[in-house]
Amino acid sequence: MPGYNLVEEPWLAGRPVGGGPPVALGIAEALARAHALEGLVVGFSTQLPAVLRQVLLPVVAHATGAPRTLRGKGDRLAQKDGFTEDELNRLREYLDEHRAKFDLFDPAAPFAQVAGLRTAKDESKGSAALVATAASGNNVPLFASRTEADPLDLTPAQAAHWLVHTHCWDTAGIKTGVVGDPEVKAGKTTGNQTGPLGQLGVIVPTGRTLYETLLLNLPVTPAGVLGTPQWLQGPHSPAWKSRPAEGLLDLWTWQARRIRLVPHQGDDGRLKVARVVISAGDRLTPLPAQEPHTAWMFTAPAKKSASALPERRPRRHTQGKAAWRGLDALLTPARQGPDGVFETSVLLDEASALRVLGKLDADYPLQVKTFGMVYGTQSSVVEDVIHDAIPLPLLALHQDSEAHELLLDVAEQAEQLAKAVNNLSADLRRAAGTDPIPWDRGQRPGDLLLHTLDPLVRRLLAGVRDAGTDDDVLDRGRLAWEEVAHRLARDAANELLLAAPATTFQGRTVSPPGKSGKPLTYKLGTAGADFRRQVDEILPRYADARREAAAAREAETGPALEPDPDPGADFDD
Repeated sequence: MPGYNLVEEPWLAGRPVGGGPPVALGIAEALARAHALEGLVVGFSTQLPAVLRQVLLPVVAHATGAPRTLRGKGDRLAQKDGFTEDELNRLREYLDEHRAKFDLFDPAAPFAQVAGLRTAKDESKGSAALVATAASGNNVPLFASRTEADPLDLTPAQAAHWLVHTHCWDTAGIKTGVVGDPEVKAGKTTGNQTGPLGQLGVIVPTGRTLYETLLLNLPVTPAGVLGTPQWLQGPHSPAWKSRPAEGLLDLWTWQARRIRLVPHQGDDGRLKVARVVISAGDRLTPLPAQEPHTAWMFTAPAKKSASALPERRPRRHTQGKAAWRGLDALLTPARQGPDGVFETSVLLDEASALRVLGKLDADYPLQVKTFGMVYGTQSSVVEDVIHDAIPLPLLALHQDSEAHELLLDVAEQAEQLAKAVNNLSADLRRAAGTDPIPWDRGQRPGDLLLHTLDPLVRRLLAGVRDAGTDDDVLDRGRLAWEEVAHRLARDAANELLLAAPATTFQGRTVSPPGKSGKPLTYKLGTAGADFRRQVDEILPRYADARREAAAAREAETGPALEPDPDPGADFDD
């Protein structure tokens, strides 16, 4: 069986700077041309952090060394032509020396696999067991276009991507028992965790090129705690153990599963992977505090005592929420520590420090990509995949900056506007004699407003980045945001008011549960007035600007002849 070496075989795809179709590359060429590539192109979003952590970042860090200081990291990041000639030589020498370790089908030590891995009955599963988007086992729909018995032929490039993806994101639960695993009971292994990334809300900062992205994702790391990647720890055996990560490279290349790809030659003579053996792998305990690709949150300690400190846990992304709705965690500096609720990724904190040192410009086009996996049924199935990308102004990472305050205010105002629209909907439904929409069922109108506000917030993020340190531009941007947000919230409210039945004009009186409290009357007029008051409180600058404009008009033309007879029916200014 011919080999497939990831060093030179074109299993990666890169997007050239300036546009054009993706180009196929091996590891060596991808690193040599990293400055000329915008980034990697993957078939499934969560493959990107898997490829970076399991392959490219460890190769770069182990061959050329991780940055020792922030200034050293900034100097390397400023290299416009990517890796220096000396660094390229070290990369070439490293890949030449360890070339055999990157052979996907090596009979003795295949990359990220266990040679000869087998069950007691020499059984294997279809390659769909590797693919997060392919239904397998009891998850195959009754009337699906394919069944589990149908082969899913993967190319070696596809198999390599799903191989590293499985090590990072695989589901938890029962795994097949294999020969040589002393923990097997009744042909199975239980108690398996998800892959390491499945326990995080993954954050990957990206730059203008693949080279900049690689440097942005290399944290400042002393040589003594760098560790070694998995390909220098093997060959791996079917046995596994629970243990802590021994350095950053061990963490990045964690072998969460024992896997063997079973290749065969297709009808066209090319290598294919249709069968695979997957069993339990190493269990990461505890999750290392130096994990760079996540933000953190502090929760109340499990044991109540005067000396107990808040527990620091990875902050996972919320299904259905855009990344900008979690800016409070992204913008909280790591040095703030347990005094706050959140703590950002060390990679974003270092990016902010590089701006302070003058190594990155204030308008540097930093993007943050977020990834997450939503598991169901005791984390044994994948229910959803989370992915988003937003521009993140470097100035906003500085806690005392105007940009920081602006972005946190905007995110909070968007949430409060959605809440105000939901309150209006609830009051109108009560006025009509029905119950409000439950918060955990159906689609509430506030969610639709957030969806409408989404492109506006993303445009604002890019604008704040481009504004740099110009506070006047930021002030105008804040007022413009409040003006447009007010209009969109008003439009959402008008849709609800127009759909309200005629009975809501008279309204209904509702008695509170039990015998405590006074009965409350809900009707369209008061619901509209309450909404208008809430919006003015949420968007104070635009409310003040409207009042000043109204006062100026009144000074020119005199007071209005009569007030609006129905303040809740029309929200036009």
